[in-house]
Amino acid sequence: MRDILVGVSGASGMPLALCVLRALAAMPGVRTHCVVSEGAHAVLRAECGAGPELLTACADYVYEPDNLAAGPASGSWWHGAEPAAMLVVPCSMSTLGALASGATRNLLQRAGDVALKEGLRLVLVTRESPLSSVHLRNMLTLREAGAVIMPFSPGFYLRPQSLEDLLLQTSGRIFDQLGLAHSLGRWADA
Repeated sequence: MRDILVGVSGASGMPLALCVLRALAAMPGVRTHCVVSEGAHAVLRAECGAGPELLTACADYVYEPDNLAAGPASGSWWHGAEPAAMLVVPCSMSTLGALASGATRNLLQRAGDVALKEGLRLVLVTRESPLSSVHLRNMLTLREAGAVIMPFSPGFYLRPQSLEDLLLQTSGRIFDQLGLAHSLGRWADA
């Protein structure tokens, strides 16, 4: 089994988080873990009209955002038979800044910090525009530390007909970064 921890921070983009979690839940050989930050709760209500249960229902394991004693807060938890990975979707600039500085305050941030220190795949799907020089420096710091910085930038080369098409195509690009097999559309398919 491959363990994937999905962190959901308080940035806009909850429909993408839901699409990613649903697709991961349908993948054989993938065990999905999820932590939804406190900041994500209000954004979930605004964008999806629901609470965190909308997202956590798609996960095999769910962790409370303030539980710094949970498994993902420890480096030893991450080492199983298959390489574990983490993605933060959406990734707020607050979460990005905490990870860049190493000053983590909740489980989502701590787990990202641990993934970095353990040399595991960490994909940050950022959601902000325009970007300040602080945001850009934080992104560069994290990229140099080994994280993948992946702004939510949907492609139009597949000629999407709906928001769902855009979300699935972006999910596929995220899964490419995690090394997960999928059939969610690529340039060659156009």
